[in-house]
Amino acid sequence: MIDQKNSSKSILPAPFTIAVLLTFLTIILALFVTEPKQKGSYFLQILSFWEQGIWNSKLLEFAIQMMLMLVLGHTLALSRPINNLIFKVIKYCSNTATAAAIITFSTILVSFFNWGLGLVFGAIFARKVGEYASKNNITLNYPLIGAAGYSGMMVWHGGISGSAPIKIAEEGHFLEEKMGVISQAETIFSNMNIIISIMLLILVPLIMYAVGKRKSGKIINLETDKKEKKELEEITGVEKLDHSKILASIFGGIIICYILYKTFILPEKPSLNIITPNYINLILFGLSILMHQTFANFLKSIQQSIGGTSGILIQFPLYFGIMGIMNQSGLVNIMSSFFVTISNEHTFPVLTFFSAGIVNIFVPSGGGQWAIQGPIIVEAIQASNFNTSIEKSVMALAYGDQITNMLQPFWALPLLAITGLKAKEILPYTLILFFIGTIIFISGLLLF
Repeated sequence: MIDQKNSSKSILPAPFTIAVLLTFLTIILALFVTEPKQKGSYFLQILSFWEQGIWNSKLLEFAIQMMLMLVLGHTLALSRPINNLIFKVIKYCSNTATAAAIITFSTILVSFFNWGLGLVFGAIFARKVGEYASKNNITLNYPLIGAAGYSGMMVWHGGISGSAPIKIAEEGHFLEEKMGVISQAETIFSNMNIIISIMLLILVPLIMYAVGKRKSGKIINLETDKKEKKELEEITGVEKLDHSKILASIFGGIIICYILYKTFILPEKPSLNIITPNYINLILFGLSILMHQTFANFLKSIQQSIGGTSGILIQFPLYFGIMGIMNQSGLVNIMSSFFVTISNEHTFPVLTFFSAGIVNIFVPSGGGQWAIQGPIIVEAIQASNFNTSIEKSVMALAYGDQITNMLQPFWALPLLAITGLKAKEILPYTLILFFIGTIIFISGLLLF
């Protein structure tokens, strides 16, 4: 069993513990910085704010959407077509430099579509390249390959499954009264984000290639995954439905056809406004069923994927409670006013970027971070005379959140488990990714 947690636990406690500590900190700040709005114990009033935040129905809906996005993306990555694609590309990964560039490019590209898919795709790709090198006695810098497989987490929030951009594109989101509904055409598909994304897709693989040229590595001994021999069991009765390729194809096909109808035929004019969390999850659901071919295979992969959602399930409500305290006590207004006093229209997006990066160290979840930091950003812009759009500030938050994933080991745990690497082994290379990304993101925020 690989001890992937030990390298980070001496620096940071578990994310759940951090969420609890942040809850205590928020309660203390509210007690000493804000004033009660009604008579009685202010501490009990703050606890009621916290409870209301935890059970906020719109925020709980958001949590379920993010959990489904991770599970269905992970499930899709475990399908046979994805594995077949990886096997076809592996033969070109004949050395460290080439393998690092190919894995980085592929993982970033997949992660733009879905972060859960990209996270697992990159991990499986890195593992398979390691097995291929081990089998063929190819010299390989395996930690660099592992870092390449994790590179998608530095771009995911700027992709079409990014928590903040897709949530604000949905009618009825929890900040709609303050900021309205903002289409992905103005965030994910804005000129700024498209150019930044292209730069990442080109420059990051090239730099990983250059690093691979200098860090050739060594011969590794990695055990090849052995396929378990399955005993042929007679499938009888209604159980045949679970293993029916025809039934799964019909059901998955209906879902995909409906999505195409809803996208191109139903609206008078097709637009990016249709891209919401529910829309993305429906696509992932239909594709997962089609690619797994039977309900039995699909459900088996769901069981394998669902464990990764435990952090979202139990931590998101704590973040929502923090948001409840901040909103109803007035902390949001105080913090937003502070941001206004220390920034101008040019520095505000950059300060948002850095603050989001710091917050992500303690709140390693884009959705949870948007719940806490989103109201502050919106209030700050609306309270100022800055000529800075909410759309650009949302993307600044997304960039800051995603880049510090290269420092925060929370989302690396699935990759470490699959590859057998330790966090301290990939950290020197994820630091390189961190500095590259930071330069690209800040340059984009300043130029646009």
